[in-house]
Amino acid sequence: MATDEPILQVRDLASYYYLGQRELKAVDGVSFDIHEKRTLGLAGESGCGKTTTAYSILRILAENGKIARGCIKLDGVELTTLSDEEMRQIRWKKASIVFQYAMNAFNPVLRIGNQIVEVIREKDEVTEDAARMIVNDLFDEVGLKPERQRDYPHEFSGGMLQRAIIAQALACDPHLIIADEPVTALDVIVQNKILDLLRKLQEKYNLAVLFITHDLSVVAENCHDVGIMYAGNLVEVGDVEAVFKRSLHPYSYKLIGAFPSVVGPKKRLQFIPGSPPNLLNLPSGCRFHPRCPFAQSICKTEIPELREIEEGHFAKCHFAGELDFGGDE
Repeated sequence: MATDEPILQVRDLASYYYLGQRELKAVDGVSFDIHEKRTLGLAGESGCGKTTTAYSILRILAENGKIARGCIKLDGVELTTLSDEEMRQIRWKKASIVFQYAMNAFNPVLRIGNQIVEVIREKDEVTEDAARMIVNDLFDEVGLKPERQRDYPHEFSGGMLQRAIIAQALACDPHLIIADEPVTALDVIVQNKILDLLRKLQEKYNLAVLFITHDLSVVAENCHDVGIMYAGNLVEVGDVEAVFKRSLHPYSYKLIGAFPSVVGPKKRLQFIPGSPPNLLNLPSGCRFHPRCPFAQSICKTEIPELREIEEGHFAKCHFAGELDFGGDE
């Protein structure tokens, strides 16, 4: 990783949802950094806490959600202690988001250009004409004809909507962009074009990017670093090549092994028996131990720490770096 100060620092983040008297630990002790011009891919099974992590950073959790503990620093500013009004000034201007379903991100009865103009004028003291010129430039930047800003969301294709929401995310010159499953609903050709656009914009604007996905092939192609989440925990984080080639956590090894590769020799795909735990009734000790073929007695009673096993490569496993995955084919 780069040696300069990270754009985003997350330390021991825990975000819970409250269902009556019950506490659902959606994110519980997550730590990572993202540097300028770096993309961290956050991956894992559905319901593991990826999106809750993103929404915690922007403080847009649902009403029954709460950041229970932890620190979130963006450009050195601690976000968890800001007032609601102070946080409103951070969103879009310092950190923005590309939502998973672009159609839901825009008001269907307002022209798309007007919605982006509103974002710009909310954050910067500019005239409507100046904001409109910014939108023209942004549309050109993301590959849309500037005159299309007068169209309504239903007049755009899925790929065009994703380009429009990327334009909106860039509108106030943020330092961090969170991309929450930005290409899930698109066909593979359009996916590739959107991902290529994001890479080019990141390089041009020196962006830090948090990329949330369940597709590890997208992580391998487009991210510098990867964090693997399981049941609200970050179980492994490091450089993409290190994590994919030298997985330290059994879950990471199994998850990566479950995806077929189009290069190299053919291998039997891995599978993970069982299901993720109910977040309202978590197992003791390591949360993965009921599904782990390497689990020992300590795994059932003691929660492992996220430890640095190799330089810049961390894993949350009692036996990280000691396991021989070759015998578990």
